[in-house]
Amino acid sequence: MAREKKQIAKNRKAFHEYEILETFEAGIVLSGTEVCSLRENNCQLTDCFALVRHGEVWLHGLHIAPYSHGNLANPDPDRKRKLLLHRKQIRYMEEKTREKGMALVPLNIYFATNGLVKMELAIARGKKLYDKRADMAKRDAKREIERAMKERYR
Repeated sequence: MAREKKQIAKNRKAFHEYEILETFEAGIVLSGTEVCSLRENNCQLTDCFALVRHGEVWLHGLHIAPYSHGNLANPDPDRKRKLLLHRKQIRYMEEKTREKGMALVPLNIYFATNGLVKMELAIARGKKLYDKRADMAKRDAKREIERAMKERYR
């Protein structure tokens, strides 16, 4: 009986704002009360981004609300958090993000099958306004085609 990933939060805005090129799975360095808070689904990924500094990947803007049954040991909810990746992956990400318009964007955060907190991190290129409009037009056209096919086969 294989357990599936339990999703905590998803960054839906990222798929609209960025063109996703590659994804990586990364671990996150967290304190105990932060993990307890994540089990209560207290996490916000909306304005989150990652930076490579001195051979380490740091996550900025991830808001994990303080644990409800925690005490004074609760850490700052908006602190920088270190991501755990292989050295080769970090070098590759650093090389890619030096290009103009490229960024490291978190897509979702979840509990892996072994109970560890993992994050799906993507190398992405920012979309221009006309790209967003083209994607919306494609989505609308696809929806209309599906609707017409459904009516036809009734």
